[in-house]
This record gives sequence, C-alpha cells and structure tokens, in this order.
Amino acid sequence: MSDGPVKKRDTWDKIDILMHPVGGLLTAAAIALLGFMASSTLNQRQAADTNTRLYTDLMSRREESESALRKDMCVSIISSFVNPRDTGLSASVLNLEMLAYNFHESLNLKPLFEEMRRRVMRAQGEAKTPEARAENDAYLDRLESMAREIVRRQMIVLEGVGKRFDRTIDLAGDPGGTSLEPATLTLDGVPTTFAIDVLGIDQANNEIRISLNIETPDPEQGRQTKVATFGVSYFDFPMIDNTRLLNGQRCSVVLNSISDQSADITLVLFPGTYASLKEKPYYNEVIESVLNANKRLAR
Repeated sequence: MSDGPVKKRDTWDKIDILMHPVGGLLTAAAIALLGFMASSTLNQRQAADTNTRLYTDLMSRREESESALRKDMCVSIISSFVNPRDTGLSASVLNLEMLAYNFHESLNLKPLFEEMRRRVMRAQGEAKTPEARAENDAYLDRLESMAREIVRRQMIVLEGVGKRFDRTIDLAGDPGGTSLEPATLTLDGVPTTFAIDVLGIDQANNEIRISLNIETPDPEQGRQTKVATFGVSYFDFPMIDNTRLLNGQRCSVVLNSISDQSADITLVLFPGTYASLKEKPYYNEVIESVLNANKRLAR
C-alpha cells in the first residue's frame, strides 16, 4: 500500500544533503584552527613571559653585582681618607677622582675636595723647589678640573628637565653689595622669581658669597618669600648643594668660571626628583605631589 506520492527532491534538497557532511567538516576544521591559534597564542605569551623573567633576572643579577662592586670600591676609597696612610698626594688625588666620577650623584664630596685642597696648599707652602711647586699647582688644577667636570655632567641632566639663567659678576671693583638682575623661571606651571645679591668674594679659595631671594606664588597663602645665604665655589655640586622650594622643586647656583675681572654663575631650577640619591622627599611633599596629580587627572 502506497503512503502517497514520493516528493521529488529539488536542487536545494540536494545541496542540503551535500552540505550536512561538509558543514560538519568545516565546524571541525574551525574548532581545530581556533584550538591551534589559541595554543599558538598561549605558547607565544608563555615564551614572552619566560624571556621577560629571564631578562629581569639577568638585569637584577647584573645590578646586584655592580652594586656590590661599587660598594666595595666606595668603602675602599673612603677608608683611604678616613684612615689615611702616607701614600702621597698623587694617590690621594687619584682616589678622589675615582670616588668623584663614580659616586658624585649620591655623595657630598665637597668636604673631601676642600680637605684635599688644604693638603695641597700645605704642601705648596712647604715646597722648596720649583719642580715641587709646579707639581702641587698641577694637583690644584686637577681638583678644579675634576669638580668642574662633575658640575658639567650634573648640569646637563638638570637643564634637560628644568630651567636656568646665567649672570656675570664684575670683579674689577668691590662686588660686595652688588645686586644682579632678577629672573623669573616657570617650571611645571609655577613661576618663581630669583634675585641674587653678591655679599663678598674669596679670591684665594675661588668662592663667592651670595644671598638668594626666592619668591613663589601660593594659591592659599599668597606669595611666599625665602632667603638663603651661602657660598658658591667649584666644589658645590647642584644635585647635592641645592635649596628646597615649594611644590617639591629645587634650585642651585653653580660657579662656571672666575678670574680677577669677572665670575660667571648659573642658577638652575629643577624637579626635586632629580636631586641626589641621598635626598628623600618630605612626606608633605609626597602627599602634595599625589594630590596635584589627582587634580590634573580629574580635569
């Protein structure tokens, strides 16, 4: 008995019959491809993480070895000054050069420079031959050249992140009481006005005594004024010998050159984060910096 006429399959029915197995194959291929891509991506990430950990570990080990080497060298050189042996001026100047060129950003080396100058000047006074006096003059030149090179290196860094201005002091007459032209420097949107008064000159030690007047606006307390009095010589290094200002900033005055006729000085204003490694910000400076950063993000 017939159930009825058999429906003739059209083209779409035939396509449907053919596509069923093909669809299964495509689905399986898609799943396999996705699995391969996921596995490849995971392997790449794992390889990148492994390389990153390896690089970090190598850098950490390198930093540790360099720190240990620098520590041993620093202790060895400093001990030669703390517990001096009769090694002569030549060895002492060489030790100071090694200490200065490697640790000038973290140590206040001014006392060592001044002590070495006193030792050289004492030897100069005791010298009995022209050769000995010429040798001591060479030591003094090495000390000043070394100090000026350290100042130059630090100024390159500070000028890259801060602001500066230069002034020339006329030493032909009596410079005491001379007021240099003031200047206003703006850093991080904060204008600060600097005025320098010359108090006196120590030609024997190549040092200038100055009074620095600093005016900085404060949105809550009005204009703030700060006065600092100090000496500036070749042995004052800006990352170490600086004055704290508002907003975590620092300023420093350096001596570029001095002669019988004139002296050239530079004032640099820079962020406190670029002060020496031994400098630590006060808690109020850290809090103020965080609050200012949050205000900028909220705008």
